[in-house]
Amino acid sequence: MAAANFERALALVLQHEGGYVDHPADPGGATNLGVTIGTLSGWLGRPATKAEVGALTKATVAPIYRKNYWDAVRGDDLPGGVDYCVFDFAVNSGQGRAIPSLQRAIGVADDGVIGPITLANVASRSSAQIIERICDDRMVFLRRLSTWPTFGKGWTKRVEGVRVEALAMAAAAALVASSRPVPAPAKPIPAPAITSPTQPVPTVKTGGLLAAIAALFKKAF
Repeated sequence: MAAANFERALALVLQHEGGYVDHPADPGGATNLGVTIGTLSGWLGRPATKAEVGALTKATVAPIYRKNYWDAVRGDDLPGGVDYCVFDFAVNSGQGRAIPSLQRAIGVADDGVIGPITLANVASRSSAQIIERICDDRMVFLRRLSTWPTFGKGWTKRVEGVRVEALAMAAAAALVASSRPVPAPAKPIPAPAITSPTQPVPTVKTGGLLAAIAALFKKAF
């Protein structure tokens, strides 16, 4: 998991999003580089025009993607590959779909909030399995949409592309993690020897005592 993954993930998303389109069957309306006129209006804080949508560049949409999607799904806190998989889903269908899909993939309550429980469960599971489950779940959702006959082919190509790239990113992240040197265990510090203070044994002179006892016996008898 790394903040640097955002640049890579964004480049991949923009490959799928393409340039300016205003398809009559697309409920998002005028869209450029994946940013709809509604999204741009929210970003600007006022109604955007189609001309402004058409004038968008990769540099101007990057902050929108970062705040509205990457940060919203906590991309910096997700493992490599999983971050891109969830990010692309959020861009395509909204974080309200992407986050619960992630949570279902790891077997926690799909409340739509990525908190400590979700992150801990993500970290304890195989990134590859999470990616596979999210992509499968995503396809189930897309096939149910009324616009599937129009956009289904493109969506399928996109999801399969995400699956391939996300799995490759996860494998690369695992390789980097496995190649990190394992720190040698610290040498145990020996406990100080416990010694009992010894008192000098006094030397008892017995010669004088015995002579005194002998004199007493002699005197008594």
